[in-house]
Amino acid sequence: MRSQVVDLLRRAIVGAEFAPGERLTERVLCERFAVSRTVVREALRQLESEDLVTTVPQRGPVVAVLSAVDAAALYEVRAVLEALAGRAFAERATPRQRDALRAALADVEALLDGGSPLADVLAAKDRFYDALLDGAHNEVARTALRGVHARTSLLRGLTLRAEGRPAQTRRELRAIADAAVAGDGAAAWCACEDHVRSAAAVAAELMRTEGQP
Repeated sequence: MRSQVVDLLRRAIVGAEFAPGERLTERVLCERFAVSRTVVREALRQLESEDLVTTVPQRGPVVAVLSAVDAAALYEVRAVLEALAGRAFAERATPRQRDALRAALADVEALLDGGSPLADVLAAKDRFYDALLDGAHNEVARTALRGVHARTSLLRGLTLRAEGRPAQTRRELRAIADAAVAGDGAAAWCACEDHVRSAAAVAAELMRTEGQP
């Protein structure tokens, strides 16, 4: 039950059903998910460990707010880690892992083309990265990237809702997969960097427009 609530609340936060800084009231969450306060508190603690929730004195748990400075730093690190994963995949992936990456890309493309809910698209993108990291055979990179993705997940939904971004994301992921599956490590590195830098630029502009510090 706790894991189900964690997943549902995570999807709601990433999908912008709750705004950054919005208070997460236990009573409201209990009614929404039809669970006890104990389950809600455990779920909130889990999401706090993922940096999606912050506990504020006198207010309690709120949706985390990511500053523009922190976002830029996270995207900078994410670009290097994903580029490393892309190049490692190109050099080390097995034929089965290359097929899995193609299949994961096809799932993302189908959801983007079909105008599917944002949460479903983000989940498919996560599976794409899982396939990329499986073929990279670098568990240190996987662990580090998981932490960065958790902290930038608040912005991933924001950037994907930007005008023209879904189509651009589709092209960028296709470039990553094509290079990685072809075994071109240098091209995979560049394609991964381009994707993250593009997302970072969109996020920075949106945060600037909304007046975030």
